[in-house]
Amino acid sequence: MNRPMSSLPVGAVASDSELRSTLLLSMIPGLGPRSLSLLLQRFGSAQNVLAARDEQLGSVNRIGPKLIAAIRHASERIDLEAVLDWCNANETRLIFRGCADYPHLLTEIHDAPPLLFCRGTLEIQDQLSVAIVGTRHATPYGLKQAYRFAQALAQSGVTVVSGLARGIDAAAHRGTLEAGGRTIAILGSGMGQLYPPEHRELSESIAQQGAVISEYGPQAKPRSGMFPQRNRLISGFSLATFVIEAPERSGALITARLAMEQNRDVLALPGPITSRASRGCNQLIRDGAKLVQSVDDILEELGPLQSPVTDHHQHQVRCGSELSLNELERQVLDTISPSGSLIDQVIQRSGLPAHRVIATISVLELRRLVKRLGGQHVVRV
Repeated sequence: MNRPMSSLPVGAVASDSELRSTLLLSMIPGLGPRSLSLLLQRFGSAQNVLAARDEQLGSVNRIGPKLIAAIRHASERIDLEAVLDWCNANETRLIFRGCADYPHLLTEIHDAPPLLFCRGTLEIQDQLSVAIVGTRHATPYGLKQAYRFAQALAQSGVTVVSGLARGIDAAAHRGTLEAGGRTIAILGSGMGQLYPPEHRELSESIAQQGAVISEYGPQAKPRSGMFPQRNRLISGFSLATFVIEAPERSGALITARLAMEQNRDVLALPGPITSRASRGCNQLIRDGAKLVQSVDDILEELGPLQSPVTDHHQHQVRCGSELSLNELERQVLDTISPSGSLIDQVIQRSGLPAHRVIATISVLELRRLVKRLGGQHVVRV
């Protein structure tokens, strides 16, 4: 029996058969997301990949005889119905590239996976997201800062992305949950082989306040190479990657490098020069990463955004630093047109005293959110 797929694309950009073919290819052992992306680029669709001749498949970089044989016999060896049954039983949706709820930021990276397994929900506001990453062997200082910064970001309406690992990742997820914010965990294993296993309860909480995501089939066991590979999704999901404690050789530094390659911002928390756990962060700062001392440093780095995003208060946000505005500042900013407004119009629309509006506009100028065009004209930046 053919089951209907989840998260059908907008405007039916793919048939049910194409989605099933994509799922089948995603389940082939040894066919990683990068090789799969190359195949889809070469042949245009998953169905065309499965129908291609051996010599055509072999013409694609990274596709050798072993993978050709696996593709050829995939439909015989992989039980799609069992995968779909598992997903249904475990409240896991399939989100295909091209679907309405496929993460927009992820579409901007060159090797975005064609399929995601998702527990929880992805929301438009998740486009305002920051990755917090760091060592599994964190110090008390690192754990405290990861928790504190995650809380502050969540309170500002920013979604916190991390990898559910021990140490910094777990502290970041917990800080976000405690603040009632949204958080996304990107796994380096299948949903049914959660790693580390002691974070199962944490993953359940994350699914209630965000999403748990994997590009791997449900029963894919964690292997060492899968974690660096998933790091490109942590940075790809995020406007910026914030590194808190990372030794000189650390997966967090891989995530930072991938963020740079994806043209995303990289930020780092400084630490004592005597601390092995902070050597990677200090090197990142030396090499040009933004030094972070407060959440405002992070919010300033998020803007201006390529296009406005609706935050959790339903405000249209054009710059990350808008997230730190108080109610009065937000009220005044919302009355200023992107094309410019007279200050008298701002006073009238806001209903606030003139002196309060003028003082607030000065604050917004200092934050580089507005600028004056002559004496009586002000415009949003």
